Amino acid sequence: MLKLDHIKKTFNPGTVNEKAAIRDLSLHLEPGDFATVIGSNGAGKSTMFAAIAGSFITDSGSITLNGKDITFAPEYQRSRVIGRLFQDPLKGTAPHMTIEENLSLAYLRASRGSIPFSRISKKDKEFFREQLSMLDMGLEDRMKQPVGLLSGGQRQALTLLMATMVPPLLLLLDEHTAALDPATAEKVLELTKKIVAKNHTTCLMVTHNMQQALTMGNRTLMMDDGRIVFDVKGEERSRMTVPDLLEKFRIGAGKELDNDRILLAAED
Repeated sequence: MLKLDHIKKTFNPGTVNEKAAIRDLSLHLEPGDFATVIGSNGAGKSTMFAAIAGSFITDSGSITLNGKDITFAPEYQRSRVIGRLFQDPLKGTAPHMTIEENLSLAYLRASRGSIPFSRISKKDKEFFREQLSMLDMGLEDRMKQPVGLLSGGQRQALTLLMATMVPPLLLLLDEHTAALDPATAEKVLELTKKIVAKNHTTCLMVTHNMQQALTMGNRTLMMDDGRIVFDVKGEERSRMTVPDLLEKFRIGAGKELDNDRILLAAED
């Protein structure tokens, strides 16, 4: 499904600000894999996502999605088959447009490409209402309301829906619940699990919560210094505890995990 083959990316090469963000990284996701990704700040998690989404072209290596080489495909083309959510709930929606208009833009881009935005059929509106009702937030009765009036949790749930109502080949979740309060974050996570399972979507999810990294999905990746230092799934993963994961990081990275945010979450 997704294959990263020895990709590399260095920002500001040849300057005092040179930063090797991805170092010879390879990864193969099977169809339906739901892999959680954990690592300290600067480990390369978001950079890997940006490389997959096409925010920049890698310096070397290749990226293949569903058997198609997308290494040099522009970001707008990849966005039709790759859904992406960010930590900031404000990034995924247009605040001055209504809920209905936001859904329409996402739907037309993913399903039909260049059909004029003004031509939203009654059938499409009924579909949007049906999809919104799945969120159980009452948004189906507020479709004419500007998105900027919604709470952060409502906006993130809406963004999740926009990214998946036409099921993407790949879903990238970059700490998409980190900015939400605990109760809302839990609700968005449950929605995430429900939607991913329903569509059998191949998914990568960055998290700072180590327990979550072991219980969400079917696979766990640990990153450090632009590399994947540990990759576990199946029976071995099902037996792992957070201390086990910390030990695997120490062995793979050659150092202790020292990110306070991750370690504090592990103690909760």
